[in-house]
Amino acid sequence: MNPNTFPDPAGAHAAAYGGPPEKTHLKIGFVPLSDAAPVVAAKLLEFGHAHGLTLELSRQPSWAALRDKLIAGELDAAHALYGLVYGVQLGLGGPQTDMALLMVLARNGQAITLSNPLAAALETHGTLPRALATLGRKPVFAHTFPTGTHAMWLYYWLAAQGVHPLRDVESVAIPPPQMAAALAEARLDGLCVGEPWNALAQQRGMGRTVVHSGEIWPDHPEKVLACRRDFVTAYPQTTRALVRTMLEACRWLDGAGHRREIAQWLARPEFVGVDAALIASRLEGAAAPGVPPVRFFDGGAVNVPHASEGVWFLTQFERWGMLARGFDYREVAQAVNQTGLYGEAAQEMRLALPGQSPSPVLIDGRRWDGDIDPHAYVEGFAIRA
Repeated sequence: MNPNTFPDPAGAHAAAYGGPPEKTHLKIGFVPLSDAAPVVAAKLLEFGHAHGLTLELSRQPSWAALRDKLIAGELDAAHALYGLVYGVQLGLGGPQTDMALLMVLARNGQAITLSNPLAAALETHGTLPRALATLGRKPVFAHTFPTGTHAMWLYYWLAAQGVHPLRDVESVAIPPPQMAAALAEARLDGLCVGEPWNALAQQRGMGRTVVHSGEIWPDHPEKVLACRRDFVTAYPQTTRALVRTMLEACRWLDGAGHRREIAQWLARPEFVGVDAALIASRLEGAAAPGVPPVRFFDGGAVNVPHASEGVWFLTQFERWGMLARGFDYREVAQAVNQTGLYGEAAQEMRLALPGQSPSPVLIDGRRWDGDIDPHAYVEGFAIRA
């Protein structure tokens, strides 16, 4: 691998960015998924060295394990589910800890895969409610973490198909590497997970991918770089250096042939442990015609931690009864999403900052606009808790 780094605007060392990092050795957690590519590339190419950092990667067996180690301070930062960060911030399902969402690492790249019998029934009957009725029992769907992105994509898609995710199906949380086996053993009727686990299930004839997350919300935020907020307070120079390091890694992944190259490394057992060709098949381009591909950089447009996107996750937590309204969602998002710190790091890397927050239209035809009243947005859904 030959790193294609950003120019150092002051010429030689991380100290030129306003001072050396206060802490130089960082332990970064990740879960074995294809979109861990930025943290893996950052370590393998040692992008951190130009910014005064040495990274140590720590593979975690599940999102719950990663959360617990992040809260306990055993990890300095992590590749994390967007919704996991907000769940910890609100103390949903575990201890409350003030969190910092430093940047977006990836957009798109997840999918929903159905068991072969259910996929066939959907093809035959045309609608998901009719297909589910053929099972003769309550269907079981898996996601990876209660407040995580996969739960939100699964719930949103089910509701868009006229299926109530809290009443009409049973939902379970399963670590990503265990998903395909659970589907093969007929313990699941469907799952929502990141790659390469959908591709693996389909390749081995365990199920069929029916929708990609980029079809649910085009160019949605997915994995983020997260840490505790007290880490940012204690180590501001280190935090900015880490963001710069990850921006370099994300930029490198956009280079010609680099996704196929990183797939070779992700295939190693200490990272993901799945065939490189399978990883590359959904990492290099669109998973299907018209499906937005996984994005890592796009000139930095991928990486901006828009507070409005955090507000959307809070609306879904309210929609599904995970939290009661009564506080300002925008205030929470502005505290969690470190837009100011990210802007400083991006400017140090000579990156332009997009001025307008995204306003996507989701799969049910509803537009999310961060300027609208979030509670009114929730009330506009026919299916909710």
